[in-house]
Amino acid sequence: MNYSRLDAKDDARQHLRGIWAAALNPFRADFSLDEEGLRANIRHWTQELGIAGLFIAGKQGEFFSMSLEERKRTFEIAVEECAGRAGTIMSCSDQNFDVVVELARHAEAIGADYIVVHAPILHFVTDQDDTVYNYYKSLSEQVNIGIAMWSHPDSGYLMSPELCARVAELPNIVAIKYSVPREMYVRLSRLAGDRLIVSTASEEEWLDNILELGWKLYLCSSPPYLIQTAADQRMNEYTRLAFEGRAEEARRVRDSLEPVRKALRGTRPGGKPQAHQKYWQELLGQVGGPVRPPLLQLTEHERAATRAAFEGCGLRLR
Repeated sequence: MNYSRLDAKDDARQHLRGIWAAALNPFRADFSLDEEGLRANIRHWTQELGIAGLFIAGKQGEFFSMSLEERKRTFEIAVEECAGRAGTIMSCSDQNFDVVVELARHAEAIGADYIVVHAPILHFVTDQDDTVYNYYKSLSEQVNIGIAMWSHPDSGYLMSPELCARVAELPNIVAIKYSVPREMYVRLSRLAGDRLIVSTASEEEWLDNILELGWKLYLCSSPPYLIQTAADQRMNEYTRLAFEGRAEEARRVRDSLEPVRKALRGTRPGGKPQAHQKYWQELLGQVGGPVRPPLLQLTEHERAATRAAFEGCGLRLR
């Protein structure tokens, strides 16, 4: 880390910006972690696609099926491969708070840039806001690294904009991945000001959020490396145009990607997001592999439908 706990917000405002992607973790046929495949993907994402930062070992990466040592190992690989080329934000989410702290301290020790921690699933709780605030406060006090919150319906509730703004008063709470309806993250953007970088994972809303809310950070999902290739970087292009204030040009480029989005959306089985995206990675020449049990693999019919849609979506491979 190149900053102190009290300087975390300033560092994030300077460096936590641009397009950050959530990594899928490749596994071999025997379900072991494919370390070389992960390294190859990271090199492609950061060197050929110019992705600014990577979100490591999150839900896209199947952290829930990984051992603690495997999660730490993916952190280490990402730090090694991103050094000097891209930032890292390590997902330390877990239902066991001691595991969250252990992962956070490991991320800090190996030189990760930031961590992200999902709002916890709560049981038999009536004082929800105070409990969630104390959760992030307790973590904040035990590490120096900058922390991004993450609120998503998977927790069984959504953190209100007011609660998020309250947590943002803590010195090393720097950002939030806010997977909520747009009106909620618009409100939080206005409430939090420069105390908190607000972002959401919707690529379809990214351009409007740049133009209407002044956002500088896309955090984080897989579109940056699923709808782009070394020869076809339209997400990067419309982002650059938007940052330059060239709104109409940016909208034209953004809209040209709709056939690619439609191909992805239209072939993704509801219960198989990771399996579908990994197969799409393979069609792009990246390393995918199977998902780990208990997740479901694609059927041959689903693979054939995905391949046909991919081939007709207009994404340029060379």
